[in-house]
Amino acid sequence: MYDRAILHLDLDSFFVSVECLKNSSLLGKPLLIGGTSNRGVVASCSYEARRFGVHSAMPMKMALRLCPQATIIKGDMDSYSKYSGIVTDIIAEDAPVYEKASIDEFYLDLTGMDKHFGCFKWSSELRQKVIRESGLPISFGLSVNKTVSKVGTGEAKPNGTKHVPNGTEKLFLAPLPVAKIPGVGDQTHKKLNFMGVRTIETLSQIPIRLLEREFGKPGRTLWEKANAIDTTPIVPYHEQKSMSKERTFMEDTLDVTMMKHLLLDMADKLSFELRASGKLASTITVKIRYADFNTFTKQKNISYTANDRLLGQHVLDLFDKVYERRQLIRLIGVKYSGLVQGSYQINLFDDTMEHIHLMQQMDRIRRRFGADSIMRASGLVKAKVLYQPHLPPDGG
Repeated sequence: MYDRAILHLDLDSFFVSVECLKNSSLLGKPLLIGGTSNRGVVASCSYEARRFGVHSAMPMKMALRLCPQATIIKGDMDSYSKYSGIVTDIIAEDAPVYEKASIDEFYLDLTGMDKHFGCFKWSSELRQKVIRESGLPISFGLSVNKTVSKVGTGEAKPNGTKHVPNGTEKLFLAPLPVAKIPGVGDQTHKKLNFMGVRTIETLSQIPIRLLEREFGKPGRTLWEKANAIDTTPIVPYHEQKSMSKERTFMEDTLDVTMMKHLLLDMADKLSFELRASGKLASTITVKIRYADFNTFTKQKNISYTANDRLLGQHVLDLFDKVYERRQLIRLIGVKYSGLVQGSYQINLFDDTMEHIHLMQQMDRIRRRFGADSIMRASGLVKAKVLYQPHLPPDGG
């Protein structure tokens, strides 16, 4: 019997599974989803490809060296979004409370269901329903909190289940490598290994003060997760439809160069918000309001992305098309819509590792010091230009 019951559901190699569902001849073959050029990045790969050491976020060139017989597929975010919606609808129909953590990942709060249905039995029936109605393989982990359940799902893959009974959480985590802890990235993993910490059990025994000295505030979170402590609540799913930024000038202007700098800055910050919230956009809108209050917009549909460089270029192209009257402008704005859950790291099919690393470093600085702490040179605006922020409308 659980005091608190948290279910974690994760679609197995989601992009690959969708491609195999669309084309059954791909089943059982080593597949790479991602950029088709040698400078592209692996967004996802089949289990057959993983046996050769291939993994997501790896340069495509390296993946092909490891697995030259692999088939490369560019990827289709429209299809992935469609199937994600199908699975979301199936879960929403039965789940009391659920959180959509990404395009292929869900958390459900089943607290109190043990005495009526049995949490594991109910979870197994939901999983079978998803497989039956969507045709996609899915795994789950069930435990008392998000951390243990997510680790459990990882151990259950592919296409399996893991039940961690109440009171056995630490015993379950103890022998696993520290890399299994959600949120432990490459740098943290390397540092822990340098400290001689390789298993979760060893990490759980390190004093909190030492971990905070080495990792800062995240050190406490590391210790808590290693000790199976996680009180993070399930955040009920709410589909945000758009996000936007606008600027109203204190003096109407004809300075096109300055306006383009501002638009790039807005596009950059919105792109960061997309990545920070685990979303991708498929529609861009640029708005201008002239001094006489006449307002015009231009909109463009694009492939799903959170790539600041691509989005910024589209914004500038739209501005050139919408700004036709060559009159004084009072306001400019940018909106991203057609949002879906997804990670920018696994969806920049044509991006390079250099640009991904640049975005990662800039995002780390923004998360630590704030969204305004760093910007590209192209987003800089002369100090003499005065403008006032305009709060964006509710994206819901």
